[in-house]
Amino acid sequence: MFIARMALPPPDPQFVLRGTGAAIHTLHFSCGSQEPAVPVLFSGSENGFIHVWNLKTHRVDTALDGHGRKSVYCVETMGGKDQLLSQGRDQRICLWDLAEGRTAVTDSVCTENVGFCRCSLLKVAQGRWLMAMAAKALEEPSCGSQPLLLAGYEDGSVVLWNMSMGKALSQLVCHQEPVMSLDFDSEKAKGISGSSEKVLSIWSLNEQQNLQVYKTHKLVNAGICDITIRPDKKILATGGWDHRIRIFGWKNLKPLAVLDYHTASVHAVSFSDHKIPSERLLAAGSKDHRISIWSIYTQT
Repeated sequence: MFIARMALPPPDPQFVLRGTGAAIHTLHFSCGSQEPAVPVLFSGSENGFIHVWNLKTHRVDTALDGHGRKSVYCVETMGGKDQLLSQGRDQRICLWDLAEGRTAVTDSVCTENVGFCRCSLLKVAQGRWLMAMAAKALEEPSCGSQPLLLAGYEDGSVVLWNMSMGKALSQLVCHQEPVMSLDFDSEKAKGISGSSEKVLSIWSLNEQQNLQVYKTHKLVNAGICDITIRPDKKILATGGWDHRIRIFGWKNLKPLAVLDYHTASVHAVSFSDHKIPSERLLAAGSKDHRISIWSIYTQT
């Protein structure tokens, strides 16, 4: 006699956010330092708007319009929800002051390229941040802490840069198609990237600062738009052209769940950074104009 152990079916979204009127291209949580805090979710849309969502009311608190109705594909907060950085297809990166109900752009930087390469932020000291962005020429930033930068390229390679020297330390061809998204776990010195092909590539960084392929994982369907590792480094999520969100264990890349809700490509996936595991959320934004919010694998 054989008894099959049935796997639990994947959950439904906890709730869905609607009303952007356009495809969602980027998502970012700001959970605040107080516990239990009501997190805020920022979304960037194809119509140029940034929406600030209240996750208690499931409604938009504020709509920001600073990119000339050109697609917004990166939003990041700087040390709390009152300072926001956004990047759009209008070739501008904007710094917003959202404190005390303000909605002002206080500074902006023009970018040379019109691609989809997102800028990246690194906190180097209290109130001091470094920003990396794609450019035609390499500028040499002076930085005492000498951070390293990982970048994915159209030729399918991932390159590790020493920013203070303006020099590539290591280059690894991970994909046969352009790198669409990557994330890196600095604790394990291990990263993951996805492209328009059917492969996730996992790579590591050795003590000599050389990138090497760690393993690859074949996907059922081609096309990865976004990859993110949860802050606790236990699981990761991918958003795909096949309309699905896929959840993997980060330690061994074991497939854990396929979340099938959206009716078009999932462009963005983002985890909340709640300190309390049971409050952690996953947000996914899609070409179908909707943002799904999930509570999944929240116990450590």
